Amino acid sequence: MERIICLIAGYLCGLLQSGYFYGKTHHIDIRNHGSGNSGTTNALRVMGPKAGAVVFFGDFLKSLLPCMAVRLVFKNQPEMIYLLILYTGFGVILGHNYPFYLQFKGGKGIAATAGLIMAADLPMTLLCLVSFVLIVAVTRYVSLGSLIVATIFVVWMVLFGTMGAYGLNPKLLPEFYIVAALISGQAYWRHRANIGRLIHGKENKISFGSGKTK
Repeated sequence: MERIICLIAGYLCGLLQSGYFYGKTHHIDIRNHGSGNSGTTNALRVMGPKAGAVVFFGDFLKSLLPCMAVRLVFKNQPEMIYLLILYTGFGVILGHNYPFYLQFKGGKGIAATAGLIMAADLPMTLLCLVSFVLIVAVTRYVSLGSLIVATIFVVWMVLFGTMGAYGLNPKLLPEFYIVAALISGQAYWRHRANIGRLIHGKENKISFGSGKTK
């Protein structure tokens, strides 16, 4: 029951589409511009750096806050609290990626994943942040940085989960790994077109001078 509650609550939080609502304040539907999704990178591409920052933090907080709330609500269940955090974050990502009231056309879930990562593990957050910044600075591929973060996340969860870092009941570890893999898999699935362009050298690069991609 706790799992279902966390997943549904997360999905409802994920429905707060920062990019879509910010775009509406500027009289555009961001899904009809750029790459067609309502996430941070497309907001940056279509509306500039300010919009990118607003959308990122909106999507980041809608994941961070409910995941942190899980820590408080389920503090008396330390043997499964991190599993419930993953379920909540996964729900947020699903709500962000597939909002029912927008014909299931949302974003790619990276900012929401970042909020989950920060709620779950600060050292992992620092590693993901440094990795993302370095990769984007060197290659100018936001998508590549996002995929690396998704990879670090699932590897970290499995490695440190196995080491007992999260105090989980050992019987819950397989489920913990599966949910972590599903979260990471969402990033890869939503970036499948980007992966194809990366392979063929046709992916859009971010321009640090203008704050937009080209």
